[in-house]
Amino acid sequence: MNEIYEKNAAIFKELSDPNRLMIINLLKSGEKCACNLLEEMNISQSTLSHHMKLLCEVGVINCRREGKWMYYSLSKKGFTKVNHILEEIQDTALLIDMDVSCDCDL
Repeated sequence: MNEIYEKNAAIFKELSDPNRLMIINLLKSGEKCACNLLEEMNISQSTLSHHMKLLCEVGVINCRREGKWMYYSLSKKGFTKVNHILEEIQDTALLIDMDVSCDCDL
């Protein structure tokens, strides 16, 4: 399969988890320390680390270490890419909706 499809699928796979969507929502207000995310989410540190690792790997979250804590923020570049993928699909869907016809016999 084409590598671009694999990469795009990985992004949407990681975005399809309720905990990860909650993390993204919490980060909309700006950078947060892992300790703050832990308090708000009521999950273990290892579970948060797992989710953050996956989100960072697909490029939608930035991370940086300060002392013993990790700080996370949304990646503008990562979400611009997600938006671009969805816009391409949406643009195509609009063209298809305008020209709806089917000659197949079901």
